[in-house]
Amino acid sequence: MKHTSHHPSEAGDWYEHAFDLTRGIAAYTRSPLIEGISRVIAKHPDAHIANAFNHKQVACKLWARDTLLSAAGPAYSRIAILGGWYGILGAMLLEDSRFKVAAVDSFDIDPDVEAVACTLNAAFADRFRAVTADMYAIDYAALQADLLVNTSCEHIADLRSWLDLVPTGTRVLLQSNDYFSEPTHINCVASVEDFVNQAALTTLDFAGSLPTKKYTRFMLIGTV
Repeated sequence: MKHTSHHPSEAGDWYEHAFDLTRGIAAYTRSPLIEGISRVIAKHPDAHIANAFNHKQVACKLWARDTLLSAAGPAYSRIAILGGWYGILGAMLLEDSRFKVAAVDSFDIDPDVEAVACTLNAAFADRFRAVTADMYAIDYAALQADLLVNTSCEHIADLRSWLDLVPTGTRVLLQSNDYFSEPTHINCVASVEDFVNQAALTTLDFAGSLPTKKYTRFMLIGTV
């Protein structure tokens, strides 16, 4: 039987190993997003990047990206992402050659994530902007985004009151879930039908569900 040993310093070197690994994966895949993650590991060691890019987060964002392409097409002059966190969804859209996206604005109320999002999206600095802002305080008419994305509708106490701030005719991509046991989820929905009723969109291009191990994620694409 083969035995392996671990040096005591290996656990403490996690960030160094992760940095080397992600740099190698970035070189192999030529992915600006993976390269950005390696920069975040090196520059922002306190960022929860492993949680932000875990397989569940990635699956939900891939679902959003691929469904958006099929339901609403590839071309956008400005995409505004609310609750954008570290800007991963923005990077996924910007690095996908199937899309033609002129600009992505990633908004988040947490001031600590702005610098991390900019580091992660450094390859797209000419098209990506991270902004610290309360989603209720944004002037959506002045923003002139042709797509608003909010993948955290379970955190919004009154979804329709927020949507009422958005100019009529604006396309939106919304996600929520039925993970009622999570204390920070203050407005979950039990089904995609409940989500449709809650959002009350003017037009609906897509309504669907993505089952996961602990909960089901719901998504709507349409216009306000």
